Amino acid sequence: MDDLYDEFGNFIGEEAEASEEESERGIDAGNYVYDDDYPEEAPEVTGQELMELDDEGPSNAVVLHEDKQYYPTAQQVYGQDVETMVQEEDAQPLTEPIIAPVEQKKYTIEEADLPPVFYDREFMADLLNYPEQIRNIAFAGNLHHGKTAFMDMLVLETHDINERLEKRTGKNRDEQLRYTDVHVLERERGLSIKSAPMSLVLQSTKGKSHLFNILDTPGHVNFVDEVAAGLRLVDGICLVVDVVEGVQVNTEQIIKHAVREDIPMTLIINKLDRLIVELKLPPNDAYFKLKHAIEEVNTVITEALPAKAEQNRLSPEKGNVLFACTDMGWCFTLQSFAKMYSDSFGGVNTEEFARRLWGDVYFNPKKRSFTRKAVEEGARRSFVTFVMEPIYKLFSHTISESPEDLKKTLASLGISLKPSQYKADPKVVLKLVCEQFFGPSTGFVDMVVEHVPSPVEAAERHLQKNYTGPLDTKVAESMKACDHDGPLVIQVTKLYNTADAKNFYSFGRVMSGTAKAGAEVRVLGEGYSIDDDEDMAMATISELWIAETRYNIPTDGVPAGNWVLLGGVDNSIVKSATIVQKKFEDDEDAYIFKPISHFTESVFKVAVEPINPSELPKMLDGIRKINKSYPLITTKVEESGEHIILGTGELYMDCVLHDLRRLYADMEIKVSDPVTRFCETVVEESATKCYAITPNKKNRITMVAEPLEDGIARDIETGAVRIRDPVRQTAKFFQDKYSWDLLAARSIWAFGPEEMGPNILQDDTLPGEVDKKLLNTVKESIRQGFSWAAREGPLCEEPIRNTKFRIMDVSLASEAISRGGGQIIPTSRRACYSSFLMASPRLMEPVYAVSMTGPQDSVAQVYNSLARRRGHVLQDGPIAGTPLSRVSGLVPVIDSFGFETELRIMTKGQANVSLVFDRWNIVPGDPLDREIVLRPLQPASAQATARDFVLKTRRRKGLSEDVTVAKFLEPEFYSELISSGALGEP
Repeated sequence: MDDLYDEFGNFIGEEAEASEEESERGIDAGNYVYDDDYPEEAPEVTGQELMELDDEGPSNAVVLHEDKQYYPTAQQVYGQDVETMVQEEDAQPLTEPIIAPVEQKKYTIEEADLPPVFYDREFMADLLNYPEQIRNIAFAGNLHHGKTAFMDMLVLETHDINERLEKRTGKNRDEQLRYTDVHVLERERGLSIKSAPMSLVLQSTKGKSHLFNILDTPGHVNFVDEVAAGLRLVDGICLVVDVVEGVQVNTEQIIKHAVREDIPMTLIINKLDRLIVELKLPPNDAYFKLKHAIEEVNTVITEALPAKAEQNRLSPEKGNVLFACTDMGWCFTLQSFAKMYSDSFGGVNTEEFARRLWGDVYFNPKKRSFTRKAVEEGARRSFVTFVMEPIYKLFSHTISESPEDLKKTLASLGISLKPSQYKADPKVVLKLVCEQFFGPSTGFVDMVVEHVPSPVEAAERHLQKNYTGPLDTKVAESMKACDHDGPLVIQVTKLYNTADAKNFYSFGRVMSGTAKAGAEVRVLGEGYSIDDDEDMAMATISELWIAETRYNIPTDGVPAGNWVLLGGVDNSIVKSATIVQKKFEDDEDAYIFKPISHFTESVFKVAVEPINPSELPKMLDGIRKINKSYPLITTKVEESGEHIILGTGELYMDCVLHDLRRLYADMEIKVSDPVTRFCETVVEESATKCYAITPNKKNRITMVAEPLEDGIARDIETGAVRIRDPVRQTAKFFQDKYSWDLLAARSIWAFGPEEMGPNILQDDTLPGEVDKKLLNTVKESIRQGFSWAAREGPLCEEPIRNTKFRIMDVSLASEAISRGGGQIIPTSRRACYSSFLMASPRLMEPVYAVSMTGPQDSVAQVYNSLARRRGHVLQDGPIAGTPLSRVSGLVPVIDSFGFETELRIMTKGQANVSLVFDRWNIVPGDPLDREIVLRPLQPASAQATARDFVLKTRRRKGLSEDVTVAKFLEPEFYSELISSGALGEP
C-alpha cells in the first residue's frame, strides 16, 4: 500500500486503464444503453458488445447531465404491462399492504356445486315447457309460523343432502336447516328477511310430477314489502298458520291483500304437535282448536270481501286445508289421510270417506255407520276417531314405550327403524316414525294442484289486475295463452344481490315468449308510458338461471309461465320493471305492469352521513343499491343536504343499515336518532278566498282549501278510484259513494302530489265568469303548481294529505307569452299555500297498530308502557284454548322507538310484539300558535305537541324558525285581512 502514495498522500501508483478524459466524456455511463422498446426476456448483454454493435460509432454531440440516463426505468426493467408504484417513506401505514391481496367477499350462503336431487334435472327443464303442469305459489304468514320449516321439509324430500346433515357436529347438529335463509343476517337473527324462490319437482298421490315454483316469504311485519313484491308473481298463496297462536296481525294483512288482489288461497294449519306435546289437549279439544283456527281465517276473508265469502271459504272438506307438523316432517289433507286407510284396508272410497271426516259427522262403531247427530251418548266426531286418535296413539307409543315394545308396535304398522335409531332421543325417534307413517307430502301437492290455477288459467287475472295496456292486442293475447313462441314480456318485481354484493340479478316472471341469453331487450321502468318513454333503457340479457336460493341452475331459455333470474339487465331497474323484446310485431306499443301496491307505508326515518366526508360518493352508491334491494325503502336528500332513509320499522332499518355498512358501501356511517314522517292537513274551509298574482302582474289565481271526507284518501291510495279512468267513471264513484253533485264530481282536475296522491284539485269556476278555453291552456301549469305544493307543505315541507283545493276564480292575460309555465306554476303553488294556511292547518303523524301475544301477566306491562308513550289499548283477551293473551292498541310512531325492546325486557322475552303502520292521526294542538312557549329539555304539553314537532322539524331541515301567512299572501291582500280583523296582528 505504501509505495502507491508519496509522503504528501499523492497517488504515484500505476495509471488507471481508462484516462481521465475518457471518464469525463462519459464512456462508462454510455455503456448503459436503454431502449424504450426493451425486448422481453432479452439475453444479458455487456456494455462492450453493445459498443461493437454500434456501426455509426460514438456521437460527438454534447449530452447534458440531466438528459443522461444512468439507470433503467421500472417499465424498462419489468415491461410495459406491469403497474409500478413509487411510495414515499411513511406515506402508507404499516398495517396496510402496498399491494392489497385480492379479497373474495361472500355475504350469502351458497352451495359449492349443484347438490344431488331425487329427480333428473333435464326432466325438470322439460317440465318448464308444460304450463299446465306448473304451479307458482308463495308461502306466507306470520313470523315463526313455519314457512321456512315447510320449505325445508320439501327440500329434504327432493334433495339428497341427508348424509351431509348427519356429519354436522356440536350445536350445528340440532340447528334447523333453514335452507332458504341465505343472508348473513337471516342466519344470525333466525328469521327470513328476503323472499326466497325455489323450483322443485314434486309428485302427487297418483305419482304425477309437477313443477312447483315456490316463494318463501318473510313473516315479520316489517318485511311485508317483500311479501307484496313476491305475491305479484304467484298464482296462489299457501297461508301458514300456527295452530296455537292463530291469526296474527301480519296474517290478517296478507289475507286482506290476497282477497283484494283476487289471489287464490289455501291454508296450512301448522305445528299440530304443539297441541299434543305442549298444550296436552285431549283429541276432542284439539279438534275444536283446529276448527277455531280455520274459522279465524274465514272471518278475516269475510270481512275483507263479504260478496265472495263463500267462494273464498277455506275448509278441510273442500280439500284446501292442509294439516302439518313441519318439525316432525309430515303433513296431510283429509283426502290423503283417507287414502292411507284405503291403502291399508282396501275397498274404501277415498273421496266419500274424506267428505265424512270433518264437521258434525259422528261414527257409530256398533253399526259401523256415519250420522249427522250424536245418537249415542259419548259418540265422537269422525275426525277425532279416524284422524286425531291414531296420531295421539302414534305419539304416545313412540315416546313412552321401551325399544323392544316399540319395535313390535311399529312392526304392526309396517314401520321399521335401524337398531341404533331406537336408542336416539325420543324427539328424533318420533320424527323418524312420523316420516315413515305419513310418507312424502303428496297431500300438499294434491291440494295445490287442485286449488291453485296453472299459469295459463291465471294469466287472465294477472292481466286484468296488473297490466296497463289494452287486452285485445297480439301481445296481450300471447300473454293470456302463455305462448312460448310469442313476443317476449317479463315482469320483474325483485332484485337479488350477487354473492359479492357488487351487482344484482333481476327476478321476474316470463309472461309471454321465451327468455334467452344474449337477447336484446327494452327495460321499461315504472315511469314509462307511451307518451313519456324517458324511463326506458336498452340492455342485453347476459345470463339466465332457474333460481334455487342457495344455488342457481344455468339454462339456455325459460318459457312463459315460469320464474327466471336474469343477469345484465338490472342497471336501470330501481324497484320493478317490465322487460320486452326490442321490437314487437306490427310495431305494437309496449305497456308496463303496474308498480307494486304495498299494504303498509314507510314512516320510520333516519338521516345518514359518512364518518369520513371524502367517502360520500361511496355512501351514495351504497344507498342506490339499498334502494334496489329493499322494495319499500325510500331515500331522498333534504334541502339542508341531509340524506334521509325511510323504512317500515326498527328491525327493517337495522337490516338496511347493516347492508349499507357491510355489503354495499363497506364503510362506517353516522346515523341520526330515529324520527318519523309527518303530513300536513286542514280541518276547516279557508276563512276567505285567497288569491295569488303572477310576477308579471297579468294573471291571478284564486283558491279555497277544505278537508276531504273520511275515506277518500284511502280510496285514492288503494286505487279504488283513478284519475286516469274516464271522467264519467270517476264522477260516478264520487257521486255514489260520497254524494258529490255532478258538476263537482266532473270538475276534478288532478290527484296529488302523484297520480295516487291523497289530495284533490278541483275546478270550481263557472263558465259565465271564466273563459274556460283560456283556462284549459294553463290547466297543466296549475296542476304542476298544485303537485309541487302537495309534495312540500308550508308548515315544515312535509306532504299535504286529505285536502281539497278548489279553484274559485282565474283571470288570465290574453297573450300566451304572458301566461307561460314560469308565471303560472309558482303562482298556483302560492295560491295553494295561502288557502291552506287560512284553513286551520294541522300536522298529522303516523300511528302504529300494536299487537302483543304473550302470557296473561304481560298484559299489564303493555298498558303501562303504552300510557307513557301517548298510546292506548283498544282490546285485550285470552287466545282460545291456550294460556296466552292478545292485546291490540295504537301508539304514535315517533313515541314507539324502543317500545318492543322495553316490553321484551319487562316480560323476560315472553311477549311477542308486532308494530305495523295503521293510519294517520292529527297531532293535538295548533302548529301556528305563537303563544306557546317551548322550554329546552322539557317535554311539551299535550296541546303544544304540534307546535313542538313543526319547529323541531324546520330546524332539522335548515328552514327559517317560523312560518307566516304573510310569506304567501299578496301584500295588499294581507293588509286588508289585518285591517278587517280576519287575521290577528303578526
